[in-house]
Amino acid sequence: MTLQQQNRLLNLTTALGDDVLLLTSFSGSEEIGRLFNYQLEMISDDPAIEAKSLVGTPIGWSIELADNTKRHWHGYVSSLSRGDIDSEGRRNYRVNVVPWLWFLTQTSDCKIFQETDVPKIIESVFQDCGFTDFEFKVQLDHKSWEYCVQYRESDFNFVSRLMEQEGLFYFFQHSEGKHQLVIADHATAYYQLPESTVDYPDNIGSHAIVDHLTAWERQYQFIPGKYAQTDYNFKTPSTSLAADSSSTSVIDLDKISDYELYDYPGEYEEKSVGDVETRVRLEAEETRYDIISATSFCKTFQAGGRFTVGKHRDTSEEGQGFAITSIDHMASEPMAYETGGSNELVYRNNIRCIPASRVFRTARQTAKPIISGIQTAMVTGPPSEEIYPDEFGRVKCQFHWDRYGENDEKSSCWIRVSQSHAGAGFGAISLPRIGEEVVVSFLEGDPDRPLITGRVYHAQNMPPYGLPDSKNISGVKTNSTMGGGGYNELIMDDTKSKELIRLHAQYDMDSTIEHDDRQTVHNDRSIQVDGTHTETIKKDTTITVTEGNWARTVSKGMSATTVKKEITIDSETQHIHVTAATEIKLEVGKSKLLMKADGTIEISGMNIAIEGKESVNIHGAAVTSKADNNNVLEGAMVLSQAKANNMIKGGMIMLN
Repeated sequence: MTLQQQNRLLNLTTALGDDVLLLTSFSGSEEIGRLFNYQLEMISDDPAIEAKSLVGTPIGWSIELADNTKRHWHGYVSSLSRGDIDSEGRRNYRVNVVPWLWFLTQTSDCKIFQETDVPKIIESVFQDCGFTDFEFKVQLDHKSWEYCVQYRESDFNFVSRLMEQEGLFYFFQHSEGKHQLVIADHATAYYQLPESTVDYPDNIGSHAIVDHLTAWERQYQFIPGKYAQTDYNFKTPSTSLAADSSSTSVIDLDKISDYELYDYPGEYEEKSVGDVETRVRLEAEETRYDIISATSFCKTFQAGGRFTVGKHRDTSEEGQGFAITSIDHMASEPMAYETGGSNELVYRNNIRCIPASRVFRTARQTAKPIISGIQTAMVTGPPSEEIYPDEFGRVKCQFHWDRYGENDEKSSCWIRVSQSHAGAGFGAISLPRIGEEVVVSFLEGDPDRPLITGRVYHAQNMPPYGLPDSKNISGVKTNSTMGGGGYNELIMDDTKSKELIRLHAQYDMDSTIEHDDRQTVHNDRSIQVDGTHTETIKKDTTITVTEGNWARTVSKGMSATTVKKEITIDSETQHIHVTAATEIKLEVGKSKLLMKADGTIEISGMNIAIEGKESVNIHGAAVTSKADNNNVLEGAMVLSQAKANNMIKGGMIMLN
């Protein structure tokens, strides 16, 4: 007889169509903040169903309820097992069923998200994977992340750890033909179950008594009563970001305040954000405090649903609301071979729940990737710039693993750059330029916290001095910006017996010394100035030549010396030579001495005195002594002598 689902309480819908597979039993688990997983046992007249017909396809099944409505489940087949073939030629099949969110475990990526919050990041990941069956029910103000990195991890791992970090939890709501992911952060997001009030009767009876609790156990767990964490924000380095929740625990247990969980870093930059996240961390601990374990026949129970206890053996439980955090389903409906119909349906479940007034926080179990070593990256920026920093000297980079970045100013967050010295308005600064390759470390190995610690050359950016030939040379050489074509340079050549320090300024060079400047040159010194050389000295200048000569040459133009007081030229052991090609002129007020190249010497002045302590000799081819008034020759003896004529002439000559 051909198998048919008609008149069965368990019904199955697959991509193969009706009645190809008959569902005989299923089991599985659902949990808030975790993927559901079901195993379905089936039988078919077709012993050769291929894996590609089912694996990866949607599947739905249902249980018919007492009121003739159906409780639905939905998911996707993640695996198929083909079992034995019985004597009737029918084959047993088993499938594993998971939610659409499971497919995110099958994809991994490296991706950067900037200036957005976690709900938007999650939405982006889901949409990129092609899924839209989700909704957010959030009340907390989720911070905007300046920089959030998915690094070498599955999409599922990425969104899971973000939800765990920010106190988001999720569950699935099943309906015919689909299941909806609900992401929430508050207790009012639990949805009301169809079986809204459930009893725990004194007499359980048989399976015919349905939709009630069959066991109830409440457990209280000791938890730490305090959570504290802190972080550091370089923009406000003196501001404490320490946050603790010691005064906000809702658990009334003695001594729990003596036990504190402390962590660093908290991954926040403002204390107000830290206070919220610290509260979330403590609420995750409080989730473990009061947990109820129960069993029931309630077929509509689902994780994330809430119900109210009606009649209870412990009357103190009556009227209380509870939210189901996890559930294990077990159902079977053996097939009647003669009719293809149904034997008795057996269903039960095990649940764990918490008071419905308490918000569920998923424990932080999903590991964040750690970059244990260093990486390199390329400095980026807008095409109009060669150097692109912010006010802190941070730059942006394109990581080699980032296949979505476009090598521009949006490729990363601003990344701090390690310098050799960083003080308050003093220190060292050398900014990586666009196109340079930098060495990047990560604080605590966190992909979200890069720090540039060095720079390296590559095949397009080679060292400034050819290697290995110039291996003895060290130094710094810059490149003029914008456009290049010039450089500043400090070079040190350690070649033996040719050691050299060379300084090159492409344009100007300014040097300011607040006190003394001492230079010692043990051999020669040369200074070449192609333009004007100007020196201004406020006090004394002394130049001492201890050996050798001092020569000053003005090849063109003139040499001028101007002083306010005396000029002294003193040659202690040798001569003083003053030579001019045309004339030498000495002039003081109305006195003048002029020596010309033709041999003429002119002396003029108001009064001219010539005095020799022993003698004065005046000799020439012709000597003329002339005065407009008196011309007096006076002495102890006056000798007038001539080898030829000796003429004395005047208006009156007196000889006495």
